[in-house]
Amino acid sequence: MIIIAGELRVAAEERDRYLLGVAEVARLARGAPGCHDFAQTPDPIEPDRILVYERWSSDEDLLTFRNAGGPALDLPPLLSADVSKYRISAVEAP
Repeated sequence: MIIIAGELRVAAEERDRYLLGVAEVARLARGAPGCHDFAQTPDPIEPDRILVYERWSSDEDLLTFRNAGGPALDLPPLLSADVSKYRISAVEAP
């Protein structure tokens, strides 16, 4: 299992436009083989912060999706990005 998680920063007044622009990417990802979840959501406290969460079965599924060439996007610029890939070796009930 692969998890991609972290945060993106955009100008606060551009966050809604950014999220609207990537909504189709989320729909495409969720329909892709091996994708269990894909979301970019607004942080409820910081108006310039976007939370990133993806869950994939494998690196191969993730790379296949990323290399498929999604829709052309006209997004506001990112001010920063802090996103990492995590490899999960075990899953258990909370």
